[in-house]
Amino acid sequence: MYVTVFKRYEKKYMLDAEKFDIVKNAVLEHMQPDEYGYSTICSIYFDTDNFDLARRSIEKPVYKEKLRLRCYGRSASGDDKVFIELKKKYDGVVYKRRVSMKCSEAEEYLLGRGDNGKSSQIGHEIDWFVNFYNSKPAAVVCYDRLAYFGVEDSSFRVTFDMNVRCRSDRLTLGEGDDGVRIIPEGSAVMEVKTAGAMPLWLCRLLSANKIYPTSFSKYGTYYKMTHSKPLRTDADSPAVQSTQI
Repeated sequence: MYVTVFKRYEKKYMLDAEKFDIVKNAVLEHMQPDEYGYSTICSIYFDTDNFDLARRSIEKPVYKEKLRLRCYGRSASGDDKVFIELKKKYDGVVYKRRVSMKCSEAEEYLLGRGDNGKSSQIGHEIDWFVNFYNSKPAAVVCYDRLAYFGVEDSSFRVTFDMNVRCRSDRLTLGEGDDGVRIIPEGSAVMEVKTAGAMPLWLCRLLSANKIYPTSFSKYGTYYKMTHSKPLRTDADSPAVQSTQI
């Protein structure tokens, strides 16, 4: 099992086709494609029976967390490498714990029939999440990504997610990357990820083109598209926060 930990600031921006071209061309002047470059990413998001985590995310709380099973590629099964990711956001700072496993082992564990090889603190945190929420697969989210890292600061990253599509059936990574489109064709969700301040060239670019940060959750947006019931209040919903950050 391979373990990684991320702690960084992340900001999201919705770009229409015109602004996507402007920003992408500027990024190419200052950054380089990362190891994946252009890739398709598929994730299974886990939630409670009542979708408490999706509901909580939509409310834009100070603290939120999510669990997903991710692969790089249009599908994964058997011995293919996948990642179990536990992502937490508190007061604008993102903390992500990630472990890699074989797809068959990860799916067996997350469906409650195996273990995750609890040799690390991250393994224990993932295990706590699964047991506390009694989580199960809720949606598959797929998109095509362009990813870049800074030439002078490799920890600075910019990604563009396009053709975001989701489904709530066939909840495995082995069933392909099809789904319902949730953002307009030609547009992109840009994520700026940094351990510190954003580079001046990017600040000026965004300001000049009137591009502002937004709160956007792929899974949360799909949930709103497919569920018409009103959001629960904190009094109606079970606790959805933990103190492990």
